[in-house]
Amino acid sequence: MRRRLGGIKWSNFAAYLSSMSDHSRARLFVKRAFENIRNEKLKHNVLQALPFWIASLITGLAAVVYSKLFTGAEHVTAYIIEHHRWWLFVVTPCLFLISYVIVKRFAPYARGSGIPQVMAAIDLATPKDNHIVYKLLSLKVIVVKVISSLLVAMGGGAIGREGPTIQIAGSIFRKVNQWIPDSWPKISRRNMIVTGAAAGLAAAFNTPLGGIVFAVEELARTHIRYFRTALFSAVIIAGLTAQYFLGPYLYLGYPDVTNLSGYIFLGVVFVALVTGLLGSIMCKVILYVLRWKRGFTGGQNMLFLLVCALAMVVIALGISTDVMGSGKSLMNAVLFTAHKRVLWYIPVLRVVGPVLSFTTGVAGGVFAPALSAGATVGAMMAGWFDLAATNSNLLILAGMVGFLTGVTPHPLYQRHTGAGNDRPPQRDLPPDAGRDGSQHSSTGDRQTLILRPPEIPVP
Repeated sequence: MRRRLGGIKWSNFAAYLSSMSDHSRARLFVKRAFENIRNEKLKHNVLQALPFWIASLITGLAAVVYSKLFTGAEHVTAYIIEHHRWWLFVVTPCLFLISYVIVKRFAPYARGSGIPQVMAAIDLATPKDNHIVYKLLSLKVIVVKVISSLLVAMGGGAIGREGPTIQIAGSIFRKVNQWIPDSWPKISRRNMIVTGAAAGLAAAFNTPLGGIVFAVEELARTHIRYFRTALFSAVIIAGLTAQYFLGPYLYLGYPDVTNLSGYIFLGVVFVALVTGLLGSIMCKVILYVLRWKRGFTGGQNMLFLLVCALAMVVIALGISTDVMGSGKSLMNAVLFTAHKRVLWYIPVLRVVGPVLSFTTGVAGGVFAPALSAGATVGAMMAGWFDLAATNSNLLILAGMVGFLTGVTPHPLYQRHTGAGNDRPPQRDLPPDAGRDGSQHSSTGDRQTLILRPPEIPVP
């Protein structure tokens, strides 16, 4: 009996394959194999999951490349500080200015961390608001986000790459969703963007479980059971892709917290309270400055940027270079070396640096700077009480968690949800983003400071 494949004689099919290119043969083979699947539900699920898998693989690769580029940019800053530190008076203002001009000229909504833009895109993922989502998530935003943040990092800006990675991932998933043909099984644009944000989170921190938790929390109001396999597998693929190229690392390794003293947990509570308050204060200062800048002209914004850049250089050369950079090296130093003490002004500098960098209107996140600020507060307090290394590590970790907790509940990252309101919360977006043309609420007005560049008028 002759062998058959999908109703075609094997001998004829083999002859046909031999006349084709390798790429065409592979594509035809996959197509035939897929057509031989008899379970229609399984075929539908595979087709529905395929765009998620493709986008997650691209996201993982993009996160790896971006991480390596960002690390390289910080190494450039370290080289300048070590060998030609006076160049900072030229390099830092110039790179900040170029970064700002690129964002302002090509993609105004590539500014900042990118997380509020992604959350806004999730709320507005409807056909009538598609033109607005395009301004928040697109290939152009990816290019501008990467270039702008790398320039700021090379200039010594106190920014992080984690928030931008999430916006990059959301843009990738949105673009893949846009490429899906009409004949394909229906995939919700909102679900695609949410999965992109979760995949970006997993790739940025090498934590697939964290990405899944984010996605489940964000989609609690939807029927997640209809696409949970695609979502979970996409997040895991993005995280594993990052792990394959970067190794199975933790964001901050494995600090030693063994043999702790019983009384140290009282110190943990105190450090958590102090750092949580400081994190909230830093956010409020950033929002206040951005609100003050709303009436600035383009020239005034550039002047403000140059003043901030020069202030960072003066502080770096006059006091300490710890005011610059994401702070990742500082965190590693206090957690994994014997030098666990910092001077009293280092935590102040780690707050001042992100404020000066983030308020200029360039691209860059505040996640890593927030962690480093909390770490220095914990290290400073551990030095006050002359604690042992493991007890110091616990206070440092508590400070990081406390400061980040003080930052993340704030409108810089979180949506405002009103009790009894089933409609997705309104965010401040481009001038044409209003659903009904009305002025936004006061809560949304605070979010305007993050999403709308100062040079774009309030509708």
